[in-house]
Amino acid sequence: MNTKIPIETSARHIHVSREDFEKLFGEGAQLTFVKELSQPGQYVCAERLTIQGPKGTFENVAILGPFRKETQVEISVTDCRKLGIPSVIRQSGDTEGTPGCTLIGPNTSLQIQKGVIVAKRHIHMTPQDALALHVHDNDQVFVITKSYERALIYADVVVRVHKDFRLAMHVDTDEANAFSSDAEPYGVILKLFDDSSYNIHMWMEELLSGIVR
Repeated sequence: MNTKIPIETSARHIHVSREDFEKLFGEGAQLTFVKELSQPGQYVCAERLTIQGPKGTFENVAILGPFRKETQVEISVTDCRKLGIPSVIRQSGDTEGTPGCTLIGPNTSLQIQKGVIVAKRHIHMTPQDALALHVHDNDQVFVITKSYERALIYADVVVRVHKDFRLAMHVDTDEANAFSSDAEPYGVILKLFDDSSYNIHMWMEELLSGIVR
């Protein structure tokens, strides 16, 4: 029997460094806790920012706590197009070579030179979950969703393992809109190629060259 993995939609949001937060909200300002998120220690804050790009803006964008070492903006590919910012798909924290944007707060605006990413879809899990599912940190897996009439398979889903994580798959709003499901969507890791981790791009190249596994 396989394990049901809850699928959560991660809407546009911002992680901020303490230094940037104080520039935007004032010296000594603190994050204001509103509610916990599914991952332990992560929470939504009362403070909001405006994201501005060359072609557009998004107002009232949530800040997630706690503070990070560097500021990071997570949006969808559709959001990138509306802002006029290149869409670069990355894992959280991998911001080198990514585009920047302008963040507008109550005190001032701040131009960040990098840190705008489209988060690569991923599954948070504990080491115990990983052992039960026969996967390892940074494996890329296939996940099939439960959905009425619009079920699909997500490829290149990164496995992220940490003792403080709680089992959940995160997708952005574009990815969530690609399938319709019930109020509590879930997926199951689809075992292909002798249960090995496998990259869909390699699979496509093999199919095109006549290799059938």
